[in-house]
Amino acid sequence: MKAAFVFFVCIVVACSSFNRVERNTIIRFKNFVGAKELKLFEQVYTNPFGEPFVVSKFRYYISNLSITDKSGKQINLPEQYYLINEDDETSRQISLPPMKGISAVSFVVGVDSLRNTSGVQTGSLDPANGMFWTWNSGYIFAKLEGQSDASHAPAHSFSWDIGGFRQQQNALRTIRLTIDPNNGLRGDTLTIAANLLKWFDGKTPLRISEAPVCHQPGKLAMQLADNYSTMFSVLP
Repeated sequence: MKAAFVFFVCIVVACSSFNRVERNTIIRFKNFVGAKELKLFEQVYTNPFGEPFVVSKFRYYISNLSITDKSGKQINLPEQYYLINEDDETSRQISLPPMKGISAVSFVVGVDSLRNTSGVQTGSLDPANGMFWTWNSGYIFAKLEGQSDASHAPAHSFSWDIGGFRQQQNALRTIRLTIDPNNGLRGDTLTIAANLLKWFDGKTPLRISEAPVCHQPGKLAMQLADNYSTMFSVLP
């Protein structure tokens, strides 16, 4: 009887130890249009200028991810490029090693100059993902496409493909988000919201009617990058 009791206690301790195994930290991206979750093709939205629009594609690259712990130490994570694609739910979740006491997270929206000039890439950087222009212009860092009655382009389409890594055309943007220790990390998951409406007026007012197309590096691409750099926030 005593032996059976000891065996039972060992089993309980073993299970308890198993349950204490740390889980990976998950960063989940949720895309919104204002307060509404983004739905491709299904929903007609209105931008801050009263222009109606439907979204058909929404994608952006996340890279140079780093975490700051509660002591203020910054931990640079292994080099990785993540393509957040609204049309692919699995792409909107990033799995990281177990981390506790996160006080901030930072990342770059886009692909750095080295990767832009390194020839054919694979995985999330494969040109087959539709996020590459030419070997001269490089990667598209972020993409917003759809239709709007305000657009004078064929079929009332609008297409904003943002990129550019050279000095005078640099559309790379670094994002840093502070995390409330009491209202940020939920269990093992940190949820980051991206509000698509910020593309229109994050810093510079940009109307579909005035600029329905952006397909190259330059002033418009940098203005759009400045705008969408304000779209991220941590969800409680």
